[in-house]
Amino acid sequence: MQIKELSARKILDSRNEPTIEVSANNQKASSPSGKSTGKYETPCYHKSLEWNIKAINNLIIPFEINSFNDLKKIEALIKNKFKFKDAKQFGANALFALESAILKALAKSQGKQLWQIINPSAKKMPIPVGNAIGGGLHSHNKNHPDFQEFLLIPKGKSMKENVKIMQKVYKNLKKIIKTNSKNDEGAWQTSLSNEDVLAVISKITEVRIGLDIASSSFYKNSEYHYQNKSLSTEAQIHYINSLTKKYDIFYLEDPIQEEDFKSFSKISRTASNLIVGDDLTATHISRLNKAIKSKSISAMIIKPNQNGSLIELQEIFNICRKNDIKTVLSHRSGETLDNSLADYAFGFQANYIKCGISTKWREVKLKRLVEIEKTN
Repeated sequence: MQIKELSARKILDSRNEPTIEVSANNQKASSPSGKSTGKYETPCYHKSLEWNIKAINNLIIPFEINSFNDLKKIEALIKNKFKFKDAKQFGANALFALESAILKALAKSQGKQLWQIINPSAKKMPIPVGNAIGGGLHSHNKNHPDFQEFLLIPKGKSMKENVKIMQKVYKNLKKIIKTNSKNDEGAWQTSLSNEDVLAVISKITEVRIGLDIASSSFYKNSEYHYQNKSLSTEAQIHYINSLTKKYDIFYLEDPIQEEDFKSFSKISRTASNLIVGDDLTATHISRLNKAIKSKSISAMIIKPNQNGSLIELQEIFNICRKNDIKTVLSHRSGETLDNSLADYAFGFQANYIKCGISTKWREVKLKRLVEIEKTN
């Protein structure tokens, strides 16, 4: 297939902030943007959003692409044209949107679904992870939980059932915590404490509990600074382990700050819970390998626009499978209406997909997952 039309423009994400949309043969793809960002993320753009839009609009076309692996040609083209050592220097948001649009064009030309371009043999649906109650950097309230996300992991037997469970529990939580306010990701906002929220969710039998603690966001000068206390690293480990035991927490994301691989390995783990790296691993192979060597994690957040290269994303999934690390393909707080995250989760055979519960930007991914399940 030849790419005969290629263009880029600025659009607004769910936080009303600018991001990039790329069109390849009239198939559009866009990139989300994160608010809670790790220091090891690939920068979003090379110099600026405007620079990348101009660069894409001036790329030489037509060029040929016939398979997923032909994305290597695109990355080589970018490295050669701009004299980069690594295609990711182009910027993660720009590279991801470009590669995603090209894959969509390829799928369209072959009469296939996007996920089939990645893995036509894909069978197993990921389990959804939904942000129901928010705190931390994502909260607009002055008084809020310290932990960034209180997550629902439904126990249903199908994607359709799991989505229904999340939506039902999410709706009921509004009544229980008595709020009408939502944060950037559509999660309910509350002034309740971490433990008050956990006490509420722990009574709901249809879901397992997940936490995105995002501990780097409140770590400073060798301590974890909560609203009512400060903890040393050892005290933080003890606190998180006690919460895990008390509330039977299944999923723990970034319980320790992003530099401390060793302390991650001290968080209590069993065969039935997940210690998840996000800021720690930042969707980069070198940090994933370090986490594996340090025995820091049992699961990893994978954000396409945190890396940029879909070729590297595939390699990350392969490394995780080889080392029995569960994979969680994740959205960002500033989302777009592009639903391709669902196809990537299914195509790469992610164990979980974290894409929220409420608002049209999240719901479009969930609807796409149900659609994939129905037609597969």
